Amino acid sequence: MTATLIVLALIMGGLVFWLIRQTINVQPWAEEGPVGQDHAGGAYSVPAAKIGLIVFLGVATSLFSLFASAYFQRMEFGDWRPVAEPGVLWFNTALLVLGSVFFQRARNAAVRSQANGVKINLLIAGMLTFAFIGGQLWAWKGLQEAGHFLSGNPANSFFYVLTAIHALHILGGLWVWSQTIFKLQNKVEVYKVRTSVELCTIYWHFLLLVWVGLFALLLST
Repeated sequence: MTATLIVLALIMGGLVFWLIRQTINVQPWAEEGPVGQDHAGGAYSVPAAKIGLIVFLGVATSLFSLFASAYFQRMEFGDWRPVAEPGVLWFNTALLVLGSVFFQRARNAAVRSQANGVKINLLIAGMLTFAFIGGQLWAWKGLQEAGHFLSGNPANSFFYVLTAIHALHILGGLWVWSQTIFKLQNKVEVYKVRTSVELCTIYWHFLLLVWVGLFALLLST
């Protein structure tokens, strides 16, 4: 089991690193359109929204790290009874990976000012993400049918809390996603939503990385 987790972590970590690098490591002067460019000929400035997202991701990382630390500490007590993770979580993980991939495709299309490519890839990414949320609810249903309720034992509580907090972060991202889709439906020029698409992409890569960490944590115990 340990060797399997290590291999899984390496594969998923490599995938997420590549996706994030493809999104962040961009030459802004090579992009089309006026977004983020200093028209006076000065240095390129980072949008305030991106700085805000980076700060938020730092806070979210601290939050999930604290929960992981509490998880390890609590499992040392004698009343801890591990929960058999539902098999659907593997399918859900694949959905989140694909969602992140399609967000990356949407971001690449936005850089090339391809409106249809942005819209199609965003819609697919959104549908995959909604399917992930549905899959998580299905996992909860399966646990409850097996008698593993929130108050059953500390391991149950942590499973529900960790997956719920992650899902709430995803729902928050879907709000921004929906606003971007709405703008594209109203024929807004691609360059006006490029920053939103890029921020959504970075956020989804982050949530994928967090989920991989949480899933590995749950599997290991």
